[in-house]
Parts: sequence; C-alpha cells; structure tokens
Amino acid sequence: MEYLLITVGAFEVNCAVLWTHGLPEAWVIDPGEDADMILEALRQRELTLSRIILTHGHIDHIAALNDLTRVFPGVPVHMHAADAEWAFGPINRLPPYLTIQQRPATLQAVDEGDMIVTGNLQARVLHTPGHTPGCICLSLENERMLFTGDTLFAGSVGRTDLPGGNSRLLARSLKRIVALPGDLKVIPGHGPETTIATERRVNPFLS
Repeated sequence: MEYLLITVGAFEVNCAVLWTHGLPEAWVIDPGEDADMILEALRQRELTLSRIILTHGHIDHIAALNDLTRVFPGVPVHMHAADAEWAFGPINRLPPYLTIQQRPATLQAVDEGDMIVTGNLQARVLHTPGHTPGCICLSLENERMLFTGDTLFAGSVGRTDLPGGNSRLLARSLKRIVALPGDLKVIPGHGPETTIATERRVNPFLS
C-alpha cells in the first residue's frame, strides 16, 4: 500500500490518499477543504476515487466532500451514524466561512468492527467516541497503521469542549487505543505521525 498526506484547510487537516501500487482505486480519508489539491493528487497518480472515509463530522474534515462527490458521483462515503445525524446541518457551521456540506446520497454508516475493503486496501473500524459521538479510527492491520482522526495526536488528544464532546468517553476510547500494539504507526487528523509506543511514553494526556 502507498499513501500520501495532504495538509488541507485553515486547520491543517491531514487528508490521506491511500492506494495499492499498480492499481487505480484510491481512498480519501478526511477531505477537509482544498478539493483541487486532492483531485490533482489523484490525477497525477492516475487514480480513481473509490471510497471516501470520514473519521468524524466536523467541517474541517469534510469541507471538500461535496466537491469530490460531484467529480466522482456514486462514490461510497463512510461515516459513523452518530455523526452523520448532525454533520450535514447548521450545527456544523464551524467556522462560519465554510459552506455546509449536503448529505451525500451514497452515505454508508459504519460501526465498531466493520471492515472496509477495496481489493488489497482493508481497514477495520474502531468506534472511538469522545471528541464527537461518532468519531472513528481506522486500523489497517496489514500495514501496521492506525488513522486516529481527532481522537489521538502526537503528544495530545482530541478536545471535548465542542458540541457532542464527552471527556469520559474520550478517556475510554484512548484507553482502548493505547492498548493496541506499540509498533502501530499513528496518523492523526492534525500534526505529525507517531506510534502507539511513543504516545504511551511521552503523551501527558495518557498517564
């Protein structure tokens, strides 16, 4: 598997493009703004968007969604139902200069333990509420990678003071995550990559 991280938007979200070498199908995780950059990355590599996966519903992680689905109509969009309930309405007008995204007709709810599969691309869904009710992480076990969205960062964790945040649930989710194998590469929704072992050792919010 190959992947590319594109830093998008004012909040510098890590939008990920994943694909298997030699095959055209690609996933995009968290298309937050800058659709042109994402589309250009696909074009340069002669990739076709086969799935969009949203780790949660905050607008900085979904702001390019409608632009991508206009170019690739019919592409499945995966998201936890608990965030889909509110992500596509006025409550998500944050920040105000971003437009509200329309609920995609191809939205497919995912939940704990679900497998998302396209050829050799395989990810297991972990439901990790706390930052939002429907936060998910994506475990690519064959690749020893974990996409954590805004649940876990290098040296920090997701905030819980926004609507839908819950510090108790976040603590429970983090306890699950840090129990995973230490060699897993962590790719958060913002900031640098890290590993589970590193976060156990240095993250002050996990002590």
